[in-house]
This record gives sequence, C-alpha cells and structure tokens, in this order.
Amino acid sequence: MSPAGVWVALLVASAVVFALKLVGHLLPEHWLAEPRVARTAALVTVALLSALVAVQTATSGTDLVVDARLPALVVAGVALALRAPFIVVVLLAAVTAAVLRALGMP
Repeated sequence: MSPAGVWVALLVASAVVFALKLVGHLLPEHWLAEPRVARTAALVTVALLSALVAVQTATSGTDLVVDARLPALVVAGVALALRAPFIVVVLLAAVTAAVLRALGMP
C-alpha cells in the first residue's frame, strides 16, 4: 500500500471510531444499561485486546515468528489462570523471556 493509501486508511478508520464514540454518547442511557449490551461490549474489548497481544507476540514486521515472547505469553496465561497477582504475572513472563533469550532463543 502506498503512503497516501495508508494515510487515507488511517483517516477513514479515525472517522469511523469517532462516529462510533459519538453514537455511543447520543444513544439513550437505558439502551446501554441492558445486560446483553454490557456483556457484548465487554467481550468486544477482550477480543480486541487479545488480537493486539497476539499480533505483538507472534509477528515481526510482516513475518510470523516464534521467539521468546511466545513462551513468556504462555507462562503469563498460566499464571493468570492460577490467579497470580498482576505483578507476579509480569515478572514471570519477563523472567521467562530473559532466560530463553540468554539460552539463545531469539
């Protein structure tokens, strides 16, 4: 994609996000208070965050890579499943990545 195309896509995406935010403020409050709407909004947030983590963990530029980040993410996921405090999760993931990189894994 050309640089001009990237800027057009960025501006269009920004306009769409702004329009969605504006619509959220204009909707009647009782519509947003429904449990189904709240649950859907929470699931969309989790899905977007998961996609961001997956892209940042398993890609480098346009290439798929398996490096020390992937096992570190798995360790963090296990720690979260075991309900470890957040700081412990972060430290375990960081130590895992550091040890694997020290052992020669990219």
